[in-house]
Amino acid sequence: MMTEMKLVPNANNAFPQPGQRIAIVGSTGSGKTTLAEAIAQRLGLPHVEIDALHWDPGWREADPLVFRERLSEALAGPAWVVDGNYAKVRDIIWPRADTLIWLELPLVVVLWRLFWRTLRRVVTREELWNGNKETFRGAFFSQDSLLVYVFKSRKKHRQTYPDLFQQPEYSHLRLIHFRTTAQVKSWLDTLIAK
Repeated sequence: MMTEMKLVPNANNAFPQPGQRIAIVGSTGSGKTTLAEAIAQRLGLPHVEIDALHWDPGWREADPLVFRERLSEALAGPAWVVDGNYAKVRDIIWPRADTLIWLELPLVVVLWRLFWRTLRRVVTREELWNGNKETFRGAFFSQDSLLVYVFKSRKKHRQTYPDLFQQPEYSHLRLIHFRTTAQVKSWLDTLIAK
């Protein structure tokens, strides 16, 4: 059974430290990539962004075997931080990870971040992965809108993650479960490079 790490100082007045193979999950817009980048920078670990391996040019999904091969290669090293929720590759990530961070921030925070992030990307024509860019129509008026998807993914994660955390094959993982941005910030301030 996976033990959920408490976000309070221990007897030595130290916050829990992650391992060297960290997976970050959470709803769309919860800050997975931002947190992964911050952890990677502070601990000197490689950052693996799953979206970059999944999306080919023209917003085409990579062939499933190619996607799995890309991810396996990216996680072949002894240390990394990976962010993303792709259930179809969970069997590659979670068994190799030693720490799992679940970002379950308030819906209002997630929607606010997602709205402004998406608007910024649309206005600046920011390139995301392999030449892909978000469009105003696609971001706000499409069935594939992330603003719509966040509701589906959030509900699904709240239903499935607690059960997954109890599975014997994931008992080796240390779970760090954040519910507020203040918790994330306080914890990040305690990270120590190994």
